[in-house]
Amino acid sequence: MTQIITQVDAFTAKPFGGNPAAVCIMTQPAEEKWMQNVAAEMNLAETAFLFRQDDGFNLRWFTPAVEVDLCGHATLASSHVLWEAGHLAETETARFYTKSGLLTATRQADGWIEMNFPALSANETIPPEGLLEALNAANTVRFVGLSRHDYLVELEDESAVLALKPDITALKKVETRGVIVTSRASRAGFDCVSRFFAPAAGIDEDPVTGSAHCVLATYWCGKLGKASLQAYQASARGGVLGLRLEGDRVMLKGQAVTVLRGELLTGQA
Repeated sequence: MTQIITQVDAFTAKPFGGNPAAVCIMTQPAEEKWMQNVAAEMNLAETAFLFRQDDGFNLRWFTPAVEVDLCGHATLASSHVLWEAGHLAETETARFYTKSGLLTATRQADGWIEMNFPALSANETIPPEGLLEALNAANTVRFVGLSRHDYLVELEDESAVLALKPDITALKKVETRGVIVTSRASRAGFDCVSRFFAPAAGIDEDPVTGSAHCVLATYWCGKLGKASLQAYQASARGGVLGLRLEGDRVMLKGQAVTVLRGELLTGQA
């Protein structure tokens, strides 16, 4: 059975920016090995697989190497495809059953998509052996914390974040899903900037990472005394996110654009 697969650039309003994700909407569950093979074939940071379940959709995310528990940009891409392809009316809320619980997304009047994600904290910790050396940033570090998924490292300013040239081979040896490197923003209109590295998950540097902002929202809202933020992920492609903290939840806002749609000719769904 052929399967439609759509490539979407997430957290951007323009093609070839933000973070690309593949979205495959299936009629029934597929074998995990098949989904992992498809994700490896697509070779994007994430490939999302969905099928209808009760009042929503079952959603799983795969990098080219592993399945992950939480992914923001592929959820944004999935929501975008559901509305664009007519699986949901534009006024309907997208409901996703995931390994991180129920996630929802709504389409705003201005075309932005707002997702309801769990707020995650990073507790201050002693850096594990090799982390700061791999980042080549020891002299500019202000804080190191550990969240449910990742290490969070704050540097002294935006220029230090932009100039960062980590040793990816060494960073891959650090036992963690990924490393969020951040600072307060110096560019106009933004509160914080970040970069995200996850070589152990098959992603040397992720263009835009929604799940990392579940931590960044908590961290920077606390530091800056604000309930909402504008965030910029300073990868080569770049990405813009709106963040709003509501208790134990983070509202992540972003835009998305479809760049490719095709048929997957080998499938189980």
